[in-house]
Amino acid sequence: MNLFNVQIKRLPGNEDIQLPQKMSLLASGFDLYAAVNEPIELNPGQRMLIPTGFCLAMPSELEAQIRPRSGLALKHGITALNSPGTIDADYRGEVKVLLINHGLDSFIIERNERIAQMVFQEVPKVQLIEVDELEDTDRGAGGFGHTGTK
Repeated sequence: MNLFNVQIKRLPGNEDIQLPQKMSLLASGFDLYAAVNEPIELNPGQRMLIPTGFCLAMPSELEAQIRPRSGLALKHGITALNSPGTIDADYRGEVKVLLINHGLDSFIIERNERIAQMVFQEVPKVQLIEVDELEDTDRGAGGFGHTGTK
């Protein structure tokens, strides 16, 4: 298994914000924390971009994916839009999380609250080759719902 070094830079004014961390030995994701200056109310149906207080520099072989936290989704209906969100290796801006409230009640996002998780994935090198015809398969052009009965 490869070990990749990912640089992380805490942004000024966020010295008190937890840096991403795994919450168990075998966790695949690093929990991300809200770097909001004051509590923010996220109303039902509302979406908001939440800062995390850090930037990354990762090798070109990696991407970071932003994913919801299952506990927030189950208990409050809070999830990440554009999930998984992709952070490309050449992005150097602040990592932010696009949250939405699918719940029935308002949800307060506090400073340093766990809001999402970040999973790193290797990105394969892919070359697209334009052709006039594609090889046939049993599925063919069957799309959404084509392979299941329900």
